Amino acid sequence: MGQAGIRPASGDYGQYFERYVSLVPDGRIVWTLENGQEQMVSLFGQVTAEKAGFRYAAGKWSVREVLGHIIDTERVFAYRALRIARNDATPLSPFDQDLFVTGADFDRIRLADLIDEFVIVRQATLMLFRHLSAEAWDRRGVVGDHPLTPRAAAWIIAGHQLYHEILLRERYGEVLTL
Repeated sequence: MGQAGIRPASGDYGQYFERYVSLVPDGRIVWTLENGQEQMVSLFGQVTAEKAGFRYAAGKWSVREVLGHIIDTERVFAYRALRIARNDATPLSPFDQDLFVTGADFDRIRLADLIDEFVIVRQATLMLFRHLSAEAWDRRGVVGDHPLTPRAAAWIIAGHQLYHEILLRERYGEVLTL
């Protein structure tokens, strides 16, 4: 299975992220991320352009904002993984997901363009993780007050996507054209 198939230890990431890591099945994380790309394109591809602004309740994110949030979160965690994998011990800051969503104004972007952007970001993420050395997977960094390894970042990215897939099906299901 190699380095890419070993689950991160609970001490490799902040406890908050267990909600994501626990959703990821055992196996090669790079394969999981590859498969996840197909799942996301299929899932968001079911939403018509007219329904992309749907919110399941007042004050909740639209379908476009959810996808934009997934993209931004993947970028942030891939960047963290890169810094840590390259032996940069500089402590990294947390990010405020709500500020990112409001600052991006995702509802002005066509859903099809966001899907394309997700694919491009995921391809860059895959290239990063495919080329990590065995040692780089377990280098340790700090984000806020919590540890993070590139291994954990990969699993968090995959689990974060799975978490939002579940929420989309449960709360935004009426806009999916299954």
